[in-house]
Amino acid sequence: MSAKKKEQLLSSAMKRTSEWISSQEIPSDIAVHVGETSFSLHKTQIVSKCGFIKKLASESSNLNVIKIHDFPGGAGAFELTIKFCYGINFEMNTENIAMLRCAAEYLEMTEEHSVTNLVETTEVYLKEVIFKNLSKSVKVLKKSEDLLPIAERVKLVTRCVDSIAYVTCQESQRKEDTVVDWWAEDLAVLRIDMFQRVLVAMMARGFKRHGLGPVLMLYAQNALRGLEVFGKGTRKKMGVEQEHEKRVILETIVSLLPRERDSVSVSFLSMLLRAAIYLETTVACRFDLEKRMGLQLRQAVLDDLLFPSYSSDGDNTMFDVDTVQRILMNYLEFEVEGNSLGFASDICELMETYLAEIASDRNINLATFIGLAECIPQHSRVTEDRMYRAIDIYLKVHPNIGEVEKKKICSLMNCQKLSEEACVHATQNERLPEQTVVQVLYHKQQSLRRLLSDSDSPAAATATGSEILALPKVSSYNNELSKLNRENQGLKLELLQVKRKFKELEKEKSFEVMSCWDCSPVSNASSVVKPPLPRKSFISSVSWKLGKLNPFGLTQGRIKAPKGRRHSIS
Repeated sequence: MSAKKKEQLLSSAMKRTSEWISSQEIPSDIAVHVGETSFSLHKTQIVSKCGFIKKLASESSNLNVIKIHDFPGGAGAFELTIKFCYGINFEMNTENIAMLRCAAEYLEMTEEHSVTNLVETTEVYLKEVIFKNLSKSVKVLKKSEDLLPIAERVKLVTRCVDSIAYVTCQESQRKEDTVVDWWAEDLAVLRIDMFQRVLVAMMARGFKRHGLGPVLMLYAQNALRGLEVFGKGTRKKMGVEQEHEKRVILETIVSLLPRERDSVSVSFLSMLLRAAIYLETTVACRFDLEKRMGLQLRQAVLDDLLFPSYSSDGDNTMFDVDTVQRILMNYLEFEVEGNSLGFASDICELMETYLAEIASDRNINLATFIGLAECIPQHSRVTEDRMYRAIDIYLKVHPNIGEVEKKKICSLMNCQKLSEEACVHATQNERLPEQTVVQVLYHKQQSLRRLLSDSDSPAAATATGSEILALPKVSSYNNELSKLNRENQGLKLELLQVKRKFKELEKEKSFEVMSCWDCSPVSNASSVVKPPLPRKSFISSVSWKLGKLNPFGLTQGRIKAPKGRRHSIS
């Protein structure tokens, strides 16, 4: 129902009330102005039940006009109290009970002035109908938000809060799971201060704190709806008061989050952190969310880390990298230093994927990129392929950086951990500095040598299948090893062929030397029948041949060696 229609109905109801009062035989003698609405009443009828008006009438005998500016519930509530004073029947329900109770308190309609007065009547209805039902208690509490401070004075807010806390705790004890129940949706309509009071009262009655997570998630989804926190752009037009209200809601929700890990999802924490950055909450609020995300970073996906940048200092970057770096540092503090290294490889994969994502931003400077990359532990990287991909994207998007900067960014990766495909790509990548390409080639050659050496060893030949399967990256490693083994067999075959050719050449050379010996001009029949002497060295053979050449022109008849040199082989 629209506000205009409600106003029309209220005006018509007041008109009928005024007509009914004017139709009495006794003319009205007092006018009460509530806001801009005027009521013509009978002083005797009103004073008999309203201590407030009775006090004013006693102070002035000529009281004809009373003006009330701050009446709880406005003219509508005052009309219902007048009907009660005149004995006109009306329905008392969850929509009007809160303002009736507050109006009765304002007008002092107690048992002191009349039996079964409005205060007592409303109290009975609250105890018998409202406080025994959670949904009705929530509705009355919601109505009480506009009736402060008098609703606090009559303890209407406190009693509604206690009633809600009692019922919810009874429900949680009957159910062992922590699934959001029907009452959580009812609580989502409350104002943040009332919502906080309800949760505090629930915990005081024994409600488990970790069970508040789903309730807070549902409340936040309703209360923070409409914030543009999933994309960079101009800040959404929002009034100062509305932005302040959203900021208070967010900071209160963060303060109520359970301290237990996994009480809320990391995606929900990411949404809260986006909103905190967008609304410019306190630093303590943002740091609290960053620490919580650090605790649950192993559950995060890439989208949970893509925080848009809302910087107003001229920074045109697309992503808030500093926030992600603080989250990573919190993870390292909680997980790595806590000897929980089993999650490190998963985190490395996530952060290297994030690096590749932000590398496509032309406004990301080198210092920011390197600063985040250096926070990723190198010892937990199974492979450097993702780091190489991030570096390659950055070099492609930033083609104007110098050689020194290229060497610095390439030093982030360990070339020994690149896969076969990455090595092939790196050796042909013109964006990489020559020094990096040389390192890739060198480490690849060293790896090849080790594989060849291992393939020749007896241990490698007798390796069992289970040992091979235990190696990381089994399928790719086996394929590479098979390829290298085939190349190794080819090299061995070529080596055998070279050895055989070398032996043949050696035999040919030995044959030439023997041929020169057999063709000597000096021959003797007795030398033919002699057993062959031991093989002489090449120098000894040449010396012997020179001795037989007869350089001094001796005659042919002297074929016998001198007596003292008979056994000489020179």
